[in-house]
Amino acid sequence: ESADALTNRVRFGVETGRLRGTSLLAEAVWLEDVVDDYNSTTNGELGYPVVADPGDIATVNRFALTNESLEGTTLTLGRQRIVLDDARFVGNVVWRQNEQTFDGLRARVARNGWAADMTYANQVNRIFGPDSAVGEWEGDMVLANVSREFDWGKVVGFGYLLDLDDAAAASTDTFGLKLQGSAPLGSVTGTYTAAVARQSDRGANPADFDESYYLLELGVALDRTSVALGHEVLGGDGTVAFSTPLATLHAFQGWADKFLATPAAGMEDNYVKVGYALGARGPFENLSALGFFHQFRADAGGADFGDELDVMLVARLARMTYTLKYASYRAEGLFTDTDKLWLSMDFAF
Repeated sequence: ESADALTNRVRFGVETGRLRGTSLLAEAVWLEDVVDDYNSTTNGELGYPVVADPGDIATVNRFALTNESLEGTTLTLGRQRIVLDDARFVGNVVWRQNEQTFDGLRARVARNGWAADMTYANQVNRIFGPDSAVGEWEGDMVLANVSREFDWGKVVGFGYLLDLDDAAAASTDTFGLKLQGSAPLGSVTGTYTAAVARQSDRGANPADFDESYYLLELGVALDRTSVALGHEVLGGDGTVAFSTPLATLHAFQGWADKFLATPAAGMEDNYVKVGYALGARGPFENLSALGFFHQFRADAGGADFGDELDVMLVARLARMTYTLKYASYRAEGLFTDTDKLWLSMDFAF
């Protein structure tokens, strides 16, 4: 059956002032499903498609001490939000009602154009909630991200070492390099993003593999309009593929969420991205639109995985944000045709 989900989230907390550069943040989240004709993965409604937003839970979202007593340095100990770069490898899955957080120690240092972000975490608290069998992953996670700003753009080097007790197949070593920037091209602005990474098995991972990741995105921006062409490849050999288990996966390879796990044959995603900033319109302070068209293929063998159209309109008015979002995936040899529609309202105090 088609799924219908109406969910509420209230996120609330308190942050103290600083004492010798140290502050405490405590934050909770309460989730409720008003209409639960959907499979949240924990509510037992297996006859519906998955909408991975658990209901009727209250839990600790963040609880951490932060110290900023050293110049250009921020230390955070406890349960915290971690988003690295564009969240392609490490993120908080902000789109879901229950965000992903990490338990660990994080150090961020920024000096003279350099920035280093280093984390050791022993638990990741996933979007499925504390009642889920896969709601928490324990293990040893080292997240290292170092960047340097230049006039022409930004260079990022990263290494993510995951040894997960509860998800051995997701235990990997990933090392990569990313370049991102923009430059004037006559009357328009050119933008570019290029990334390459290599991933291998780690710890108790039963597989023995070594796969690559590539990304190239080129675009132009003129006034309120931006257009970009992208080519992203996650390597696969038909048995195991490059994975990004800590990413904000919804933001990549289509909003229909058909490819949250990389197919064993890998993934080649060719896409067009179009953005338009409408500015103030009617009662709204700002309106913006974003659209994608994806064509999916297997990295190994070149099988057609279908295509997808995504569109989103965001309107802001004072403290309110309204979002209309639609995804339409058309299958070809994998999965089934899928249409998803979201309407959301957010209020920030």
